[in-house]
Amino acid sequence: MHKKENHKRKDEKTFQSLGLDHSILKVLNKLKFVTPTPIQAQAIPDGLRGEDIIGVAQTGTGKTLAFSLPIIQKLLHGRGRGLIMLPTRELALQVEETMQKIAKSFGLRTAMVIGGAHMGRQIRDLKNNPHVIIGTPGRIIDHMEKRTIPLHDVNMLVLDEADRMLDMGFAPQIKKILNAIPKNRQTMLFSATMPTAIVKMATEHMKRPTHVEVARQGSTSDNVQQEIYIVGQPQKKQLLDKLLHQYEGTVIVFSRTKYGARKICRDINKMKINAAEIHSNRSLNQRKEALAGFKSGKYRVLVATDIAARGIDVKNIALVINYDVPEFAEDYVHRIGRTGRAGKKGLAITFIMPSQGDKLRKIERLIESKIPKQTLPEDMDQEELDGPKTKTFTGKGGGRRRGGAGKPWRLRKKRGGNKKW
Repeated sequence: MHKKENHKRKDEKTFQSLGLDHSILKVLNKLKFVTPTPIQAQAIPDGLRGEDIIGVAQTGTGKTLAFSLPIIQKLLHGRGRGLIMLPTRELALQVEETMQKIAKSFGLRTAMVIGGAHMGRQIRDLKNNPHVIIGTPGRIIDHMEKRTIPLHDVNMLVLDEADRMLDMGFAPQIKKILNAIPKNRQTMLFSATMPTAIVKMATEHMKRPTHVEVARQGSTSDNVQQEIYIVGQPQKKQLLDKLLHQYEGTVIVFSRTKYGARKICRDINKMKINAAEIHSNRSLNQRKEALAGFKSGKYRVLVATDIAARGIDVKNIALVINYDVPEFAEDYVHRIGRTGRAGKKGLAITFIMPSQGDKLRKIERLIESKIPKQTLPEDMDQEELDGPKTKTFTGKGGGRRRGGAGKPWRLRKKRGGNKKW
């Protein structure tokens, strides 16, 4: 595996310099795609040459176009079929939407095979001989068992968010799919992190892949301001209420469980703020409606579990609130990556209970940075938030911290709001 270094230079590349056909460049220009992101600038030329690629980049860096454009150009030259695998329905919907923006100009057909959608319609789409199949591993296996999915001529394979697919237990399905498609293919694997299992997969199923890494693993965007509040579980709702009424703009609130997401969403609506929920207990149509309503402004707040952490591509999200600390430190990076996108500034706030110091330390080790602790509102009962006086929060280095230690909040507020807390 050879590695391409990311050299940051002032002379930014353009899509014209990457080797794309003139017809594709015209469509990109019409869509106002002018300057490629670092992952696009590095991966697209290798993809056009037919090289296997391992792309490591933080969320929101434009990975979809990095693999979609090489696939589209190869298809325009009459070369085989593309298969794109993703961990969640939301991601599949986002990738299909992005690819169609360009592919439809050339009459290229896509078929999406995901759980929760009507199997009959998927079978009809597959019979229509699609140029690209986009799907989740479980539903692809369903179609393989029914012999309704054409995989015999797949010569371009994309594994997007590969680390997430393995985290979700899809390794057996992925292996079965890899064994069912031609070995003589181009494989492009994209991932936010590079655990041992990904390296093993690359060794077994890829041919001398080019390694493109545009940011170190676990890095977060400089555009995202991060803060934490030490808060007891019973007082989280009160703190959430204050945050939502102090800040303007769209908000994503992350819950650890689907049942928690349902309760949080209900609480927010009682605060006279329009909110929708998105998690695995919601049907595909419900999830699509929630996401569409969030994009359109019908819902100001979207409450989600981690299935949505990598599948929501909505512009101008002002604030991410981690109501619950994620189970894995890596998921913290994916969650807060929903804000601060496309050069915009964003804010990510995490609620940490006094007993969760270990989780905070794991996150700070991963991102290689200390997250500032903010002072709690003056009108919230500090004693109740911390629990008994014997309970303290121990940060890295063993120092004793009473919840609420930190700088006062001096960010922009709505008119009429408090100047500081």
